[in-house]
Amino acid sequence: MSESTAPGTDSRDPQATEDHRTVLLRGGEVHSPADPFATAMVVERGHVAWVGSEGAADAFTDGVDEVVDLEGCLVTPAFTDAHVHTTATGLALTGLDLTGARSLDEALVLVREHAASRPDDTVLLGHGWDAARWPGGRPPTRGELDEAVGGRPLYLSRIDVHSAVATTALLDLVPGVTGRTGFHPDAPLTGDAHHGVRAAALGAITPRQRTEAQRAALRHAASLGIGSVHECAGPEISDEGDFTGLLRLAADEAGPRVVGYWAEHGAEGVARARELGAVGAAGDLFVDGALGSHTARLHEPYADAAHTGTAHLDAVDVAAHVVACTEAGLQAGFHAIGDAAVAAVADGMRAAAERVGLARVRAARHRVEHAEMLTPDTIAAFAEFGLTASVQPAFDALWGGDEGMYVQRLGAERARTLNPFAALLRSGVPLAFGSDSPVTPLDPWGTIRAAAFHHTPEHRVSVRAAFTAHTRGGWRAYGRDDAGVLVPGAPADYAVWRTADLVVQAPDDRVARWSTDPRSGTPGLPDLSPGAELPACLRTVVGGRTVFVGPDE
Repeated sequence: MSESTAPGTDSRDPQATEDHRTVLLRGGEVHSPADPFATAMVVERGHVAWVGSEGAADAFTDGVDEVVDLEGCLVTPAFTDAHVHTTATGLALTGLDLTGARSLDEALVLVREHAASRPDDTVLLGHGWDAARWPGGRPPTRGELDEAVGGRPLYLSRIDVHSAVATTALLDLVPGVTGRTGFHPDAPLTGDAHHGVRAAALGAITPRQRTEAQRAALRHAASLGIGSVHECAGPEISDEGDFTGLLRLAADEAGPRVVGYWAEHGAEGVARARELGAVGAAGDLFVDGALGSHTARLHEPYADAAHTGTAHLDAVDVAAHVVACTEAGLQAGFHAIGDAAVAAVADGMRAAAERVGLARVRAARHRVEHAEMLTPDTIAAFAEFGLTASVQPAFDALWGGDEGMYVQRLGAERARTLNPFAALLRSGVPLAFGSDSPVTPLDPWGTIRAAAFHHTPEHRVSVRAAFTAHTRGGWRAYGRDDAGVLVPGAPADYAVWRTADLVVQAPDDRVARWSTDPRSGTPGLPDLSPGAELPACLRTVVGGRTVFVGPDE
């Protein structure tokens, strides 16, 4: 991909900042519903001005500041990751990552090495252990961790971030931790005990470390063609300084857009969300926990534990929050994974609609995060109340299948019902795809592949539908219908990719080569079949401003 400055322009002009310049991209493939055969695009003042054919692009060459020869590369809308924990993602990128540990012994070796490499850290942080995938299925004990780090404070979150293990030195920093709900003397911490220990661990991080972690996460997102992230924050996840600092950083520096959600309940939470600059009192407002930690709320007991998980909010709480948000003109949203938790959200939405009116509830575009255990009745409720399902296809890729964690926790019959993306789309439920990073990595093309090749075939969607959920779906999830697509007037948020031939790919594994019938109106996308090489990002642009350029562009 090469660039040239158009004749008669002066790139040194201080008034011609990048997001105000006019750029012609040509000689590639432009993924646009405005023209399924587009090979060129004009960007002007941070927005798409035109898309069309190579021949028609000649008319623009004299009126642009720059011409970019795409050399056959693909241009798509930039991705939106609809569920991210940015600081935690950055800390995982720069700190101890246990997602690759294949056993308890290997994890403890990594902990020892990390502690030795960070002698000056006030607290040691790590993430990603998953005992369900280890031989024996046992997490590390407190004594093993105390020995591994020499008695220093250490916090290690499980891969789902709903439980953690910690050393004695860190527990000593949390007054009354042994009396909190979810405290276990020598087992992973959950509930209030976990929240207290996590707050103590994150509170030991300096503002400089937080900013460095946020920059690292946003740089990494941009390198993957992600132009926007939805930050899902809240008092039980991070803190106000972390949230407002991230919003300031995103506003002041070139990088992905950050859409902020603050998960605090009720009228006070609504006021706080507005005060902090959030677009909604939503995100990880916990109705329940997670399946891996045995804290997702179920109707029937777990297959491997004699209980039904943890309920944090009930239908009455949900209704009160939805009413408060709707009347304030903000989005409400909830974290709900288990079938009982999702049913509580549906019942609460119904009660709220009876109080403020169905039309107002639907217009607010409230959302539900994760929504893994759905039934035909709760899917119908999502459609009725206009709820967006903010979902993570990588969860199925990681935990689905005949021998995955879902089967361990729920048994094969219930496990097969999880993450029914096709049923949601058939019912008209808007989908927005995300990663829940650092729970699963930022990986947009991998996310689309996971949805198109779901472990359960009847839950699969086409690559095209999955792509839409990961681009336009994220914008729609917070009320923007004019973005996430390359058409005239849309924000110029796009990515340039080196990829193989474009195809039209159906959810039953069929791959049809590009149709030559213009009436099809179906632009192609990369082949995402298992084993196919994923596209490489060469450049990411947000609002007309370049935020990432790959080393091999």
